[in-house]
Amino acid sequence: MDERLEAFKRLLDIMDKVREGCPWDSTQTIESLRHLTIEETYELSEAILAEDLNEVKKELGDLMLHLVFYAKIGSEKGAFDITDVLNGICDKMVVRHPHIFGDEKVENAEQVEQNWEKIKLEREHNRSVLGGVPQGLPSLLKAYRMHQKTAGVGFKWPSAEEAWNKVEEEKKELFDELRKSDNQDNIEAEYGDLLFALAAYGVYIGVNPDDALEKTNKKFKSRFGHVEQRAREMGKGVQHLTLEEMIGFWKEAKEKIKD
Repeated sequence: MDERLEAFKRLLDIMDKVREGCPWDSTQTIESLRHLTIEETYELSEAILAEDLNEVKKELGDLMLHLVFYAKIGSEKGAFDITDVLNGICDKMVVRHPHIFGDEKVENAEQVEQNWEKIKLEREHNRSVLGGVPQGLPSLLKAYRMHQKTAGVGFKWPSAEEAWNKVEEEKKELFDELRKSDNQDNIEAEYGDLLFALAAYGVYIGVNPDDALEKTNKKFKSRFGHVEQRAREMGKGVQHLTLEEMIGFWKEAKEKIKD
């Protein structure tokens, strides 16, 4: 037997046994697993951003376990089983890739994405273009995915330059609002428009804003940690440093911590 199939069968057999005999596993439901699955997904995300392939492998295993767990519960309810799940995604992949499994011709990845969205709309006539964007996504990532989806059906700026012009326009509107008003609702709205335009620009330059921001978050945390460490070396809490001292230590961190 193919080693991949043997490994997958082993996981299915283990799931059957723990579901039957383990006091914890036997009581889990789809609802109780949900937040744990979200946590595992974020752990995988962290491993990917850290470019730690060994950790990626481990986190993929954890997620695979969750997928098998959901399928096991589905089979107990008579709703679906792992065979249904796998056949369903296989069928979807074949339909969505007519350039591989049919006669469709494509020249680049952008055309593949456009075809993907068109096929979904043609097969699900009542489906909204944005219907496939989960409401629970983090806001910045949601904005990026919404722009990707609408771009896939042709609703997009003709060029990256024009997308950037929209960013500049929204920035000006925010600054104008700040100058003329202290209405926090209006300021928030203009700030949101600016973030939304920046998320759109990411589509044109091939940068996922959520990934980019998380990498910057990690960099900031590491560098500020250096500032705190230097404060401890001086026998102070960071709150007792002067701004000039903080800036000096921050510059040190930028030299020592490049990413």
